Amino acid sequence: MSFTDARFDVNLSILFTELPLLDRPAAAAAAGFDAVELWWPWVDDPAPEQSVLDGLRSALESAGTRLVGLNFYAGRLPGPDRGALSVPGAESERFLANLDVAADFAASVGCTALNALYGNRVAGVDPAEQDALALANLATAARAADRVGATLLIEALNAPESPDYPLVSAPAAIDVVNRVNAATGLDNTRFLLDLYHLSMNGEDLAEVVNRYAPLTGHVQIADNPGRGAPGTGSLPLADLLDLLRKAGYAGWTGLEYKPSPAGSAASFDWLR
Repeated sequence: MSFTDARFDVNLSILFTELPLLDRPAAAAAAGFDAVELWWPWVDDPAPEQSVLDGLRSALESAGTRLVGLNFYAGRLPGPDRGALSVPGAESERFLANLDVAADFAASVGCTALNALYGNRVAGVDPAEQDALALANLATAARAADRVGATLLIEALNAPESPDYPLVSAPAAIDVVNRVNAATGLDNTRFLLDLYHLSMNGEDLAEVVNRYAPLTGHVQIADNPGRGAPGTGSLPLADLLDLLRKAGYAGWTGLEYKPSPAGSAASFDWLR
């Protein structure tokens, strides 16, 4: 297995979670990585105190790690709280309250990719109404990202694990990317291509790469089955990343997989 020319970062919301948040950048650096990404780490607080944000920024800087991807607020992940964009109410308000906070923090640490999860379907509410609110909120997110020179990412999840999430295919996510770009005129919204989620949906991964590489702003990987490190499943991840490179993708690839039973620090032997 060869992964030549790929630029890997570590998702500190799924790896090194046995450590406190502020200890994880240093652990990633000790494992050989100088780039990391995060889901919104304060799952109950879209707008934490500045001292809390400063603490994470200091931890990143002290470790010599760069934050290359950050989720906007989406509640507790993994879990059911992915309805930040689905219906008017508290979750949508938290999402909107987080936009400038997350964008400003991203700018302060040089992060230029902000991921907005679409939100779960809510029973009893017209899907068209939910989609209209999602588009409006995502357009607001795209403007917040643009203000700090960042890209807004739209991600497809997988139907078996997220049955209420509407974007469970690459074409569905790309359609939203195009709608947001049309609504804002900014052209700063891109596809987050997660090979694990797309494989769980049964998509032809090579076809997705060849078709959507020009609209891809970030890549995430885990093997399937099991969502473990490359080599623990059957996905041809090295071949797919090579195909992405040949299609022109030169961005980061996030390692978003479950740690080894021996712990997060032992989860990178496949790279060596």
